[in-house]
Amino acid sequence: MTQPFITINDTTLRDGEQSAGVAFSLDEKLAIARRLDAIGVPELEVGIPAMGEEERASIRAVAGLGLNPKLMVWSRMHPEDIAACRDLGAHLVDISVPASEQHLAYKLKRDRQWLLRELPKYIGAARDLGLDVGVGCEDASRADPDFLCALAEVAERSGARRLRFADTLGILEPFTTFDRIARLRANTGLEIEMHAHDDMGLATANTLAACKAGATHVNTTVNGLGERAGNAPLEEVVLGLKKLHGIETGVELRGFPALSALVASASGRAVPWQKSVVGAGAFTHEAGIHVDGLLKHPDNYQGFDPQEVGQAHRIVLGKHSGSRAVQVVYAGLGVDLDEAQAQALLPQVRAFVASHKHPPETADLIGLLASLRSPLHV
Repeated sequence: MTQPFITINDTTLRDGEQSAGVAFSLDEKLAIARRLDAIGVPELEVGIPAMGEEERASIRAVAGLGLNPKLMVWSRMHPEDIAACRDLGAHLVDISVPASEQHLAYKLKRDRQWLLRELPKYIGAARDLGLDVGVGCEDASRADPDFLCALAEVAERSGARRLRFADTLGILEPFTTFDRIARLRANTGLEIEMHAHDDMGLATANTLAACKAGATHVNTTVNGLGERAGNAPLEEVVLGLKKLHGIETGVELRGFPALSALVASASGRAVPWQKSVVGAGAFTHEAGIHVDGLLKHPDNYQGFDPQEVGQAHRIVLGKHSGSRAVQVVYAGLGVDLDEAQAQALLPQVRAFVASHKHPPETADLIGLLASLRSPLHV
């Protein structure tokens, strides 16, 4: 039996950079592309050619790296936009079209029949440039499902290979996402790509639901970077597909922390402390019952081995720590404490955290130890 597989199309260099205030330098774009390649991401969406020559030059530069991933560019359904995709070294173009009545009526002042009539010539124009074509259905989550099926039929008949279902406003939940993608899957032979936004905190859940329903490709960004609340995070989607559904992506997350740090720096968007997979707190433990259980057997308090994502457990001291944690943390500093000594330090640890609002670091721990009235032997 063939192992289930989903193709990751990472759009950090396109939709990620569309996050308000983010602008990658060329060197940063190239470094991000290299690291995405290094962890095995098979497709990269790398820019919008119609933005101008500087953007096109950056796309050519990424293509010139000779990396393994296929490269996608993004275009409106406009002759000049598509013409700008010529000779950039890209393999695919996503032609974005308005899929909902809201967007058709209030962005373009057009109707459904106009879109169905016009779409084939733009697909043909892109194919004439030697590009594979995806049709990006903007605002698909508010579109009539019957109309989406009609769009898919026209796209497939005209030579497109992929349909992108864009939850542009991040308004879907997993059950509806599953139903919408399953319906498309039953009505088209196209590849189906899920593009989820995180406005309601459901981008990862919606992406996983789309995969279970028959999506073949998914858009992600590193750290969930993207417009407004961001996109589905690469790290969460890859881990979730593997651990929850047994679906492989070919992406190796052991090298992800370096990529995460690079994107955080280049974007000026720090990774939140509690962010899953890569946040500083993702594998940090304080509560006594958790620390005790973790020390007895890691699986007591880990859903997956942090080494799989290039991380490690970290025990810190705080209000909820017990004496065992105090002994373990000080042992890491080369200090052996007995039970009585650990118990004596607990009130000082708790007072420190209440005052400073963060766990004591190495220098703080040494200072707390020195402040004990009874001398301790190291």
